[in-house]
Amino acid sequence: MKTILVLNSSVMQGDSVSNILVEEAVAGLLEKYPEAEVIRHDLGTNPIPHLDSANVAGVRGVPKTETEIATRALSDKLIAELRSADTLVIGAPMYNFSIPTGLRSWFDYVLRAGETFQYTEQGPQGLLDNKQVILIESRGGLYSEGPAQAMDFQEPYLRTLFGFIGLKNINFVHAEKIGFGPEARQAALAEAKERIATLS
Repeated sequence: MKTILVLNSSVMQGDSVSNILVEEAVAGLLEKYPEAEVIRHDLGTNPIPHLDSANVAGVRGVPKTETEIATRALSDKLIAELRSADTLVIGAPMYNFSIPTGLRSWFDYVLRAGETFQYTEQGPQGLLDNKQVILIESRGGLYSEGPAQAMDFQEPYLRTLFGFIGLKNINFVHAEKIGFGPEARQAALAEAKERIATLS
């Protein structure tokens, strides 16, 4: 049975363009695979705890304290979900030219040496493959081309993070210029939905 892992990371809830488009993508996938299992995380509403001095050993060391052991258990759970997924649908709005901190925390828990990547003499090697990633990027301005493209630290960062763990089949969906007014927002949604229809 197909498994779809869905990550929303907007803090805007119902007003979020990325959330709207994530649901569009999930609906399309479920129309094609009605028996699919859907695993959801709303990282904007229910964020994963950021790594700090009290819990970091749960991901990057040997867990000993109760907090560290709980952190390792959460990391194990999130990695198991990632491994089981055939398709990832991720809503990643641009915040300050990069990604929301909730999504960054998810990466902090799933990028784990010996689990999703390993170090080799040839350099780091990703341990995951054969997954489709539908990555929805909502942006207030135009960053895919033109002068502002140099300030886009969102898409290159996401491509690097996924590539680091072996995921290369990444399909980016852009909803841009949504801060230019209602008409521009609707146009961005319509264009992004057309793109999603080709992927799901």
